[in-house]
Amino acid sequence: MKQLAILGSTGSIGVSTLEIVAAHPDKFRIIALSAGKNLELFARQIRQFRPKLVAVADRDDIPQLRVLLADQEVVITGGVEGLCAVATADNVQMVVAAIVGAAGLVPTAAAIRAGKDVALANKETLVTAGHLFMELVAQHQVKLYPVDSEHSAIFQSSEGHRSQDITRIILTASGGPFRETSLERLKKVTVKDALNHPNWSMGRKITIDSASMMNKGLEVIEARWLFDVPPEKISVNIHPQSIIHSMVEYVDGCVIAQLGTPDMKAPIAYALSYPARVSSGVKPLDLTELAGLTFYKPDLERFPCLGLAYRAMGEGESMPAVMNAANEVAVEAFLEGRIGFLQIPRVIEQTMDNHQPHRLSSIEEVLEADRWGRDAARNICASLTR
Repeated sequence: MKQLAILGSTGSIGVSTLEIVAAHPDKFRIIALSAGKNLELFARQIRQFRPKLVAVADRDDIPQLRVLLADQEVVITGGVEGLCAVATADNVQMVVAAIVGAAGLVPTAAAIRAGKDVALANKETLVTAGHLFMELVAQHQVKLYPVDSEHSAIFQSSEGHRSQDITRIILTASGGPFRETSLERLKKVTVKDALNHPNWSMGRKITIDSASMMNKGLEVIEARWLFDVPPEKISVNIHPQSIIHSMVEYVDGCVIAQLGTPDMKAPIAYALSYPARVSSGVKPLDLTELAGLTFYKPDLERFPCLGLAYRAMGEGESMPAVMNAANEVAVEAFLEGRIGFLQIPRVIEQTMDNHQPHRLSSIEEVLEADRWGRDAARNICASLTR
C-alpha cells in the first residue's frame, strides 16, 4: 500500500486524487493533507480519510479548523512550516504537489529533500526554479512523476525509448474558449466568458491561464526541464478536441501519441500507481464517436502569453520566475475586475521589460525574484485602466 501526502487537497487536482484513493483503499492510504481556504470541504476530507497530520496555508485558520474537527484526533498546523510538515511527514512515500502557483515551491522542495517521490501538478515549481529542482531530484534520488495531462502523455509516449532519439515534443492545447474569438471581441470578454472552458474542469486560475494560453507556455517550460530537451525541440499544436494529450516525434519520423477522454483522473492515477495502472473511473474513449481530430498552429497575436513564455525560457535565469509572478498578479487582477483580459499579457510583458535577468542559485533567490515580479506587476496593474 502506497502512503500519500497531498499538498492542496481541496483544489481540483486534490479532489480528483482523493476520489482515486477512495476507489482503491487497498492500494493507497492518506497520511497527511494540506489545504487553503475551503475549510468546510477540508474538514469533510479529514473525516473521510483520517490523516494523522493536516495543515492550512494560513495559520489564522487553525482555530476555525479545530472547531470543525473538535471530535477528531488529528494534528493541525499551518503556514509554510505546516505545509512543509505535511510534505515531509513520516512514512509518506509520495507527495502529490497540487498547490497552485509559486506557493507550492517551498513545500515541494522540502518533500524532495526528505526523500519523497513527487507526483507534480504544480507546474510553477519547474517554471520558476527548474534547474534547482532537477538538481535536487538527482541529489536525493527521488522520482518525479508528471500529473499534467500533457506531460503525462509525453512520459507515457517516451517510455521504453532513448531520449537521444527524440526530435520533437509536441504539446497539444485545446485553445480554450477564445481560440476563434476576434481580437476586437477579446477586448470585451468577461470573467464568466474566460472561465467557460469547453473541455476541461479546472480551478479558476488555471482556467484563465488556459484562456490566455499562458498555461501552455508554462507547460512548455516545464517540459524543457522534465524531459531535458532544448526549447527549439518543443512545439505547440492547437487541438480543439483534447483527445490527443501530447505527442513525441522520433528520428525515424514516427510520432507516438497518448489519447484519452479529457479527465485529469487518468494522469493522476498513472502517477500514483506507476509502473502499474489502476482504474481511474474515466469514461473509455470511443473513437467511432469522434467527428475528427484537427490540429493547427497557435496564433501568437491572439495568444501573446505563449510567446512571452518562450521569450522567458530563452532569456532564462530569473526571467521565468518573474514572468510567472507577473502572470499570477495579472490573473488575480482580471478575476477581481481591475483589468481587462487583454491587459493580462500587457502586465506580464511590461514586467519582463523592466527586469534584468540574473542567475538564481537557491530557492530563497527564486522567492526574491518572485517577490520582485509581483511588486512590479502590481504597480503596473494599478496604473492601468480597463
